[in-house]
Amino acid sequence: MTDLVTPTDADREDAAAVRDQGVSHMKWWGWGVPGVAFHHEDKPAFAPFVLKAVGLDLHGTSPLEQPDFGALDVPASIADASLRSALAGAVGAERVADDDLDRVVHTYGKSIRDLIKVRAGRLPRVPDLVVYPADEAAVQAVVDAVVEHDAVLIPFGGGSNIAGSLEPVPGEARPVVSVDLGLLDRVLDVDEGSGLARVQAGVLGPSLEAQLNARGWTIGHFPDSFTHSSLGGWIATRSSGMQSDKYGDIADITRGLRVARPGGLLELRATPSASTGPSVREMVLGSEGRLGVITEATVQVHRVPAKRVIHAYFFPNWRAGTKAMREIAASDVHPAITRVSDGRETGFSLATAKESKGFGALAQRGLFAFLKRRGWNLDDMCLSFIGYEGEPAHVARQRRAVERIVKRAGGVSVGTGPGVLYDQKKFDTPYLRDFLLDRGTAGDVSETSVPWTGIDRMHDGVIAAAEAAYESLGRTGWIMSHLSHSYHSGACLYFTFAFVMGEDPEAEYDVVKRAIQQAFIDLGGVPSHHHGIGVEHADWLPDVLSERGIDVLEGLFAATDPGRNLNPAKITAR
Repeated sequence: MTDLVTPTDADREDAAAVRDQGVSHMKWWGWGVPGVAFHHEDKPAFAPFVLKAVGLDLHGTSPLEQPDFGALDVPASIADASLRSALAGAVGAERVADDDLDRVVHTYGKSIRDLIKVRAGRLPRVPDLVVYPADEAAVQAVVDAVVEHDAVLIPFGGGSNIAGSLEPVPGEARPVVSVDLGLLDRVLDVDEGSGLARVQAGVLGPSLEAQLNARGWTIGHFPDSFTHSSLGGWIATRSSGMQSDKYGDIADITRGLRVARPGGLLELRATPSASTGPSVREMVLGSEGRLGVITEATVQVHRVPAKRVIHAYFFPNWRAGTKAMREIAASDVHPAITRVSDGRETGFSLATAKESKGFGALAQRGLFAFLKRRGWNLDDMCLSFIGYEGEPAHVARQRRAVERIVKRAGGVSVGTGPGVLYDQKKFDTPYLRDFLLDRGTAGDVSETSVPWTGIDRMHDGVIAAAEAAYESLGRTGWIMSHLSHSYHSGACLYFTFAFVMGEDPEAEYDVVKRAIQQAFIDLGGVPSHHHGIGVEHADWLPDVLSERGIDVLEGLFAATDPGRNLNPAKITAR
């Protein structure tokens, strides 16, 4: 939970510099828009926490200056006149861009590795052209033109990807075209009798939700990247959201699809279920542009709930918290959110809070004193958020049932105040990563899923693996975790890690990241639960699919894209 500095008028002018064709983009060197940033001056516990966790003295460290775009050496576009003409014919000459800023914005996503590279001016391969189709027919024309000219096509939604799914292959000799779908941003229709909405794939989360809310509906899908990610991007990476416990992951929400492919449109009818052989819908989900460009989806939507409330709870330790989450998942109760942080992340959350005064401070001290008298070690204490939605009577029934489980696990309710704050700040966390990077510190995330019986072993094993990696680097590092999504058979564990970087930031980051990813595999998990594979996680895919599974994927990609024109090398890295 973070608080942000808001943009000034000058910052808004800077933001206009990364806006093209009426489509707004994030800043080229970091997350979000210029002028919006995390600050810690009103959080007295934060600087001491960071000093203890990673050895960074915020009071003795000055942030780096904003990177200078003019200092970048951007490779010249290699797109020839023939390709430019074909693309201009597809989308209009005014919607074909080749300026350096637009091309750099479309080169990387927003992982720490991406930001380390772009801030250092490492641009081994930049898209040669960026096109902005305004409708599905234009997208199809772009796909056909790219294939006809043996170029490479990479779809671009909001640019929030952290798995390397957007980066052109280094050394690619053919022209690379980034297809920005930002103009395809409308809810086309809502079938109110079925709760199905036809939506263009380029719409960003806030616009999608606003359009649906205006008709009384919600998609219920809220990933951390919600503010700057698109529906098409969610589908292409098999995204999960903060309320997936109730609404399902994007794979559950997506019913029908339209995908621009070489030679014509792939159309998948929206039905509740079907027995039609291997699921082509499932093939498109998570395909990261390798099967074409998603132009439209029919998604399941729900009426905006009459009541929505998030309650906070404390558990005495991690195992008590996960036991409660497991029992909730196995019960007939279906909260919208079931989240519990370990003791490390709970300490971090408390450190990011503003100074409490008056009655609030007294109440907090009183609560902590009460818990200590009950024998709690406050360093092990785990903060949980559980969200309830629906008619007021239904919310009350849910809460009563959940709180019986919480009580059996030794937990206590601390009311709705922390939940309100969590709800307000839930999309702000990525700005904290940039705050740390500006001070020479890597802060990143990795997530996995595992059956319930392996949850605690996974949690402890990943922390041990990260700490061993820090020791090998001679670094003081930090790792913390929360259980973010619950299923009947297991859950997602989401890890956040940080350390002060040295002379070779990417190589050091790679040591820690690979240790965490390998621990996922060794302990029975998967390389990614909802961020996708891209190139970042491809090395571990054979461990969960088997080599024969990789053969199946490679056969699919070879058959559907024989010229390797559609975002090649992503997912399988071959």
